Amino acid sequence: MSEANETKQTEATTGAATLNGLYAFKVGMSAVFQEGERIPVTVLKYEPMVVSQIKNKDNDGYEAVQVAFVPDRASQTNKAAKTGFSKAGFENGAKFVREMRLDKASELTVGTKIGIDSLKKGDVVKVSGLSRGRGFQGPVRRWNFNGGPASHGSGFHRKPGSVGNRTWPGRVMPGKRMAGQWGNETSTIRNLQIVDVIPEENVVLVRGSVPGARNTLICLTKV
Repeated sequence: MSEANETKQTEATTGAATLNGLYAFKVGMSAVFQEGERIPVTVLKYEPMVVSQIKNKDNDGYEAVQVAFVPDRASQTNKAAKTGFSKAGFENGAKFVREMRLDKASELTVGTKIGIDSLKKGDVVKVSGLSRGRGFQGPVRRWNFNGGPASHGSGFHRKPGSVGNRTWPGRVMPGKRMAGQWGNETSTIRNLQIVDVIPEENVVLVRGSVPGARNTLICLTKV
């Protein structure tokens, strides 16, 4: 790493606290080469987070830190948000507010910046995000059913088949795999590795793919 990059990295992490994870936005996929090996990576863009509230067992029943990031516009912010986030350094509130469980949350203070060095190269994390929404789908595509014969006269091509029971219980049981909304739900992948962290560009590279479309907010937590 050059002296200029070392200086930028020092400036980016000076006075910033670290957590056991971060939130970042999915940019897309790429690849990097390490020791002659081509590694597929997902590029995540980190927006600097600031501690906006501390939760403790006495008042809230659990310990956690609330973080806010991406400043909001004045036209989209009410007076309560302006007052509540002013201590964290936001003039007009924040677009994104999330919580992260932390055993020693009381050691932090409101307004503390969270450094991207919370994650380091080689860390193993679990990633969570909203998966791509694919709309209303039939059972063949949604659940990978085989379907029926494709010949003429079958009458049973891509249908779900029987879904009922006998006289008792006389109803369709909850959880029956049928047609419906596919995707657009929280999905978690465990044991992904941090390939690299680039502080000067606020970029995190994660090995493999992560849930969601472009610009999806992804939660990365150390395991």
